[in-house]
Order: sequence, then C-alpha cells, then structure tokens
Amino acid sequence: MGEFELIDRFFAALGATRRDVTQGVGDDAAIMQVPAGHELVTCVDTLVEGRHFPMDADAYDIGWRALAVNLSDLAAMGAVPAWAMLALTLPELDEEWVDGFARGLGKLAAQFGVALVGGDTTRGPMTLSVSAMGFVPTGTALRRSGARPGDLVYVTGWPGDAAAGLALLQGRLEGHGANRGALEHKFRHPEPRVAFGQGLRGVASACVDVSDGLAQDLGRIAAASGVGAVIRARELPLSRALYTLAGENAARGYALAGGDDYELLFTAPPSARAQIGALAAKVGAPACHCIGEIVAGKGVRVLAERGEIPLPRGWDHFSPT
Repeated sequence: MGEFELIDRFFAALGATRRDVTQGVGDDAAIMQVPAGHELVTCVDTLVEGRHFPMDADAYDIGWRALAVNLSDLAAMGAVPAWAMLALTLPELDEEWVDGFARGLGKLAAQFGVALVGGDTTRGPMTLSVSAMGFVPTGTALRRSGARPGDLVYVTGWPGDAAAGLALLQGRLEGHGANRGALEHKFRHPEPRVAFGQGLRGVASACVDVSDGLAQDLGRIAAASGVGAVIRARELPLSRALYTLAGENAARGYALAGGDDYELLFTAPPSARAQIGALAAKVGAPACHCIGEIVAGKGVRVLAERGEIPLPRGWDHFSPT
C-alpha cells in the first residue's frame, strides 16, 4: 500500500460528513464555508511518540487523543468544532496500526460532527499533528485576557486524574482494580468539554484548557489579564480514585501540576455562580468546582490551612530540568 492508497482507505471517508466542505481530502488545500456572522477559530497540536504518549500505546487511543487535545482548545474558546487536518508521520506503514488510529480519531470526530478535510503523510519518527477548526458568533470567543479582581476561579472535572493515569502506565505510581482503570482511562480518552465551553460564552470572563498543569495554566490567565490569582488548596477537587491510590499530598500535586487533563479552567464574576451550576447540570459535565479567586497583583498563589504552598512547576517542553 502506498501513501495515496493509505489516505483513500483509512481517511477519505472521515471527510464526507459536512455540507459546508466545498473541497476536502484529495486536492492541494481544503475549502470550507464559515457561517455568516461567525469568526473562524483554529488550533494545532503535535503529539510525539514517547513524549506525549507511551511507545506501546494503543493506536485507537492515540487517534482519539490526537483529536481530543485540539477539540479541547476549541472548547476553551467557546467554539463549535467543524473541521480537522492531519499530518501523520510514520516510521513504517503498519496497516493494522493505521486502521486502529483512524477508528479512534473517527469515533471522536463523529461524536462532535468534525470532518477531516486534508493533511499530509510522510515517513519518519512517529509524529502526529492535528489542526482543528471551528467557529463562534462574531465577538463572542472566550479568551485568556478577561479576568478581573473579584472574579471566581472554576475548573471542570477532576484535575490530576490523567497525570496519575500516565504515572500508572509508566510505573511511577502503583495501583490496581477499578481505581487504576478509571485513572488510566482519563489519560487515554480525554473528554473535551465542548458543550460546556460554548455555554460559557457571555458568562466566563476568561478561559483556558488545562493541558500543562492547573497552576501553570491559571498563571497564563493571570498574565494575559494583568492580575493575580489565588487557589484554595482545600477546594481542589480530588477524585476518589486519585485520592485512594496517591494519598492526599501526592493527589494534590497531581491536581496542581500534572497536566493532560483537558478540562476547562475559567473565571467568572460571583453573580454568575448559579448560572454556571445550571450550565454544568444542563450539559452533563462531571463536576464544576470553584477553587479560588482573582486578585490584584501578579502570579498565582496556592493557600492551604497551614500557609502558602510552593507553586509547582507544570509541563514545559524546553525546561532544563
């Protein structure tokens, strides 16, 4: 099987799902129609074998994850997902692996109505780059730069679970049974909070998805908004599975710095508290917790019962340590 046969067999069908695709897979570039009165939102993420996922990871899980991390970026902007492009670099053509990858990516694409409209395939060290595109009504996109002193800080889901799941897969954390399975699943199959993000338009003052660690990503909101932020350690939501396998102190560390959660971290004025609770119930979000507040100043502080906790370092590809 050659490159073009691979595309036709495994990926061409993933583009025949939307009427707003004028030209999809099979030409030099794709052509899509953005709805009138809307703005285009686009993002790209690259996954490298051994860096973003274990070398023995299941192909289906990798395909799901490759799209999920991009849909999470769109969710953080309040966008409606629509299209995606894939650049796939493989050391060799393994038809069984590609089939599993395409099924995982296709399953999530179908769930959110996303059409694969183009991309590239080449030979080399395994690297997967997905670019996702969507749209928002003009002027309504969520940004990192709108937080104001007095706003409350919220996070969806259970931060730290995915990082602990990866630690289990890598042997850095021990555990068995249902708790282990729950945490590993959170790493393998992140659930982008697309509907929740759309519901936050006009409600949240700032938003980011948690990819590099909750504390570090909150720092990005604080920096973009020119404010400070306080996290109340006692308010951090710790799942039963994480607490049971890691213990309180380690669980808190995973929640603050673990990354890979792809949950939404956002700020909103206190007057929006009831509206946020109603939104969580409406879209079936697993949880939404208020964990702190925005303050005047700079940076992020984590406060516990016995004083301030040193700020943990999140993920950085080029960190010297």
